[in-house]
Amino acid sequence: MTKGNVHSFQSLGALDGPGIRFVVFMQGCPLRCGCCHNPDTWEFGVGAEYTPEEIIAKAVRYKEYFGTEGGITVSGGEPLLQPEFTKELFELCKNEGVGTCLDTSGCILTDQVKDLLSVTDRVLLDIKYTDNKLYCKHVGCELYKVLEFLNYLNEKSIPVTLRQVIIPTLNDNEENILRLRTIADNHPCVDKIELLPFKKICQVKYDNLGIDFPFGNIPQPSKETMNLLNSLI
Repeated sequence: MTKGNVHSFQSLGALDGPGIRFVVFMQGCPLRCGCCHNPDTWEFGVGAEYTPEEIIAKAVRYKEYFGTEGGITVSGGEPLLQPEFTKELFELCKNEGVGTCLDTSGCILTDQVKDLLSVTDRVLLDIKYTDNKLYCKHVGCELYKVLEFLNYLNEKSIPVTLRQVIIPTLNDNEENILRLRTIADNHPCVDKIELLPFKKICQVKYDNLGIDFPFGNIPQPSKETMNLLNSLI
């Protein structure tokens, strides 16, 4: 019986894909993003163990709220670290008529991940920067890996929402947003771009863990900046 390491659940999420969604936050992430809001999800092999059957039993309790657009979203951490488990969960969702959404960094593309994507209705893909040097310095992987993942989604015509957290001094500029828009334009599977303002409400998590928040000294973007950048997409 397949089991997955799960960090937590959110029963009625409104910001994790279309409609109202039951959100599963998986435990474990290979990246170390400077803006990460969930450092407590980094370590793999900890957290509670669940079977796909146990999770779908939780999710279907909220099915009446999903409507035609909602469903289940698997986030992280990084769900691509546990593709077999997530695929089994999504297969159960299909049997229940529940929509499936994957919230990911797109840093892994294996045969097991491709199998998972075959039962994924939508991907929320976080393209953190459009500059490879920033990716290497502040994420821990290279941009080309994410673009390879996006190319595969495009090949399979899987709908994609591109997301980017706007971080002052790093990617809060017109050139970055125009490059992001070009990436979207070159991949017809992308039907939405979301720019999310960098926030520091996660500081308390870093403090509780006794680790440094790398972007603790970076300010949050102003509403004016967010409005300007959103006007470019």
